[in-house]
Amino acid sequence: MTEAKKSLKRTLVGKVVSDKRAKTVTVLVERRVKHALYGKIVAKSSKYHAHDEKGEYKLGDVIEITESRPLSKTKNWVATRLVQKAIQD
Repeated sequence: MTEAKKSLKRTLVGKVVSDKRAKTVTVLVERRVKHALYGKIVAKSSKYHAHDEKGEYKLGDVIEITESRPLSKTKNWVATRLVQKAIQD
């Protein structure tokens, strides 16, 4: 069996909205869904705390997070890769 297994862990892409905690970033994930009754496309968002061991992700970065075992009371995601660096003015 040399077949590559597909990961069962969910991955999401979102923007870092806070990097003030030690080894943790808060990631805002936005998704667009159709309203059940009115059919209008609505933007829904969720915030996740993700583990960032080295503190490499900064405010405004777009990153990918992957589901993991619970790491703390509120943290069960791990920051896996940088998608886009924050735009500096």
